[in-house]
Amino acid sequence: MVESITKKSFIPVRINRELCKGCGLCVEVCPHQLIRLSPEEINKKGYHPAIFDDPDGKCILCTQCALVCPDVAIEIVQMIEE
Repeated sequence: MVESITKKSFIPVRINRELCKGCGLCVEVCPHQLIRLSPEEINKKGYHPAIFDDPDGKCILCTQCALVCPDVAIEIVQMIEE
């Protein structure tokens, strides 16, 4: 089954919340402040994981968040338009 992805439903930054230790480095480097630490969610390791929130599509895919993540919990995905 192939999942249909539209521009509105596309999320370019995927954060594995179970790997995230909530260090906040990704929050600090995001140029558009699209990542925050979840104040209410706690993962299995007991940390407040990072959350990517970009309702207006401001992410420029700079990859800074993924590059600074010491736990390799962030994946950048690009949409390929045909």
